[in-house]
Amino acid sequence: MTMTAYIIFNGQCEEALHFYAAALNGEIKSLMRYENSPAEAMAKDKQNVIHASFAAPGVIFMASDAGKGGLEASNSGMIHLSLNFNEVADLEKTFGKLSDGARITMPPQETFWGAKFGMLQDKFGINWMLNCERK
Repeated sequence: MTMTAYIIFNGQCEEALHFYAAALNGEIKSLMRYENSPAEAMAKDKQNVIHASFAAPGVIFMASDAGKGGLEASNSGMIHLSLNFNEVADLEKTFGKLSDGARITMPPQETFWGAKFGMLQDKFGINWMLNCERK
């Protein structure tokens, strides 16, 4: 069994994917729009993303925009995407890129468990945890 995160946006999916491609050194593997799909009538905007896949080194997720009557954003904040690094410099570089327009909840810092760790909520409302275990 494997688990893959599926992130649903409210009209910002394509913008978010390009942001993550730059921040995580990744790429959009596929992107389909509501337009000309069997679900076209369900779209809030026909140019919105009905399904996309994203990959970066060690990261895979899927994403879309919510359709009419679709899921609404939750303010629970209980789900975080966690990135684990082998090098502190890579953590700091990625944290800096994800920080553009973000709400920093914990700047990267040394922790009691022997790691450098930081947390933020990016400009799209996605919560991230970044961790690098000390050698």
